[in-house]
Amino acid sequence: MRRMQWKAGACLRCGRGGAASRAAAAGLAVLVLAGCATLAPPHETPPLPVPASYPAGDRAEGALEAGRLDLAWRSYFTDPLLQQLIETALANNRDLRTAALRVDEARAAFRIQRSDRFPGIAVGAQGARSRVPGDLNTTGDALVGGEYRAEFGLSSWELDLWGRVRSLEASALEGWLATDAARQAVHVALIGQVADGYLGLRELDERVEIARKSVAAREASYRIFQRRYEVGSTSRLEVTQVQTLLTQAQMLHAQLAQQREQQINALRVLVGGDPGPLAQKAPFDETTVLVQLSPGLPSGLLTQRPDIIAAEHRLRASNANIGAARAAFLPRIALTASYGTASAELDGLFESGSRAWSFVPTISLPIFDGGRRRANLALSEVRRDIAVAEYEQTIQAAFREVADALAAHRWVSAQVEVARVARDAQAERARLAQLRYDNGSSAYLEVLDAQRDLLDAEQQLVGTRRALLSSQVALYSALGGGAEPAEPVAAIRPEPGPATADARLIP
Repeated sequence: MRRMQWKAGACLRCGRGGAASRAAAAGLAVLVLAGCATLAPPHETPPLPVPASYPAGDRAEGALEAGRLDLAWRSYFTDPLLQQLIETALANNRDLRTAALRVDEARAAFRIQRSDRFPGIAVGAQGARSRVPGDLNTTGDALVGGEYRAEFGLSSWELDLWGRVRSLEASALEGWLATDAARQAVHVALIGQVADGYLGLRELDERVEIARKSVAAREASYRIFQRRYEVGSTSRLEVTQVQTLLTQAQMLHAQLAQQREQQINALRVLVGGDPGPLAQKAPFDETTVLVQLSPGLPSGLLTQRPDIIAAEHRLRASNANIGAARAAFLPRIALTASYGTASAELDGLFESGSRAWSFVPTISLPIFDGGRRRANLALSEVRRDIAVAEYEQTIQAAFREVADALAAHRWVSAQVEVARVARDAQAERARLAQLRYDNGSSAYLEVLDAQRDLLDAEQQLVGTRRALLSSQVALYSALGGGAEPAEPVAAIRPEPGPATADARLIP
């Protein structure tokens, strides 16, 4: 770039070619300078502050050894009712709508900033009449005069020699893209929240049904024992024990029914409207709603996770702000020009000889500003360092979310198997206890304990299976599933080029 500037200056100093050559060389120099890149430091993606792979114990698990699948939510969440809920949420959720409006806001801010690169041209007309008293004139007579103008021109268009305007434009562009990536992050989070809320509803459906059946069975037992007590074949103690077991089941059923209603209300808020009737369905298992995923490598998160993409755009914006702060130390050149007609009388405004024009280039360089420019540059550099730290922190958080989801899937899968064995053992214990009581070998208290433990085991199994499905939803969200493709920006992002001045020239 320095070499190109020297050649343009040499052409201006030589006399060959006359005034036309010098004017052409001057115009060429201005265009070359105005088209150069900025003083912003080159963007370098920081290295991943996480291990190159996920924990070996999680990756070795066979449940996640399938190939990389398409993370589109329609192909991942196969339940038709869940798909309907997600569609409604994506269309009506207020958080997602706010995020989309913020993207529109950032796009408008970028367009405002980009307009500074182009000259503002306006057409205007004005007319004025004035009277000057005689004591203010050398002739001693009062004078009445007028001025009428019709012209068009540009007002204070900055020649972006050092890339200050281009840096501000690049910062606004990266801010827009970061906002759009943040909207995609809300999109992914919303899908995960709706899916997890739906799984919670299905869990409560099954737990409510188990509690209802238990209440019905214990009501039948209570009627039998009440009848036996009336005929004197059993004691009051046993009737009381059966009644206690019944009230416990009734209390559990009422609590679960309340939780189900609250879960439906939470889903209504997520979907942004009435989800419609959510009838209880058949019991779900680990393969009812979801498909298996492969976590891939941590480097894949850089292209999948919207929050990481947003953090990188913010890092790019901070680099662009440094370029604008550096350019503030160099002279700022602006052009103001107009062309039109002018006349002292309105009827002579468009007559021959009334042509008028003006050309006013200005150059300014602050000499003393109390350290404002130095402080602004230091502020930009500190904010860049903050953006780097936030970028690395975002990657670390993403790595942990994936690792946690893998660990949860691995160990909750084992818990499901244990819970299933425990449920079967409790069912067999309840059956044997009932046989012992029927044969007079034990008191009914043993039957009550076995039935109480069986109900707890059934409830725990349902909750553990739901936790396994929730771990798959968490893995889907942690891998950036459901994010929309990023908007292409190659046509609007400034291309890199040689710097117009060495950064060491900036104090």
